Amino acid sequence: MDNIIFEVTDKTGRKIHLTGKQWKHIQKHPHMHESLDRIEETLKYPLTMGRDEFNGRVNYFYREYKDMGPMEKYLFVSVKYLNGDGFIITSFYTNKITGSK
Repeated sequence: MDNIIFEVTDKTGRKIHLTGKQWKHIQKHPHMHESLDRIEETLKYPLTMGRDEFNGRVNYFYREYKDMGPMEKYLFVSVKYLNGDGFIITSFYTNKITGSK
């Protein structure tokens, strides 16, 4: 199993972890190198949450960061849940909230 960078309990009370492999993937997105704490914060205290309409095991978390530019003001975190626990698929900054709420 890949090394765990962090584990956190999300707003719904479920445990979520971030692996080294996924962290490496996330860092390919702009401005993500220094966003590890913000990913945790977004999972604990999201502005809004949504669920993938095609895969009910995937949830989306968004949190606004006003210090980012208008094209990157929301941090998006995608989590897949298996057997009650979740793992982060990806995370990046975006200018809009999408998906079902």
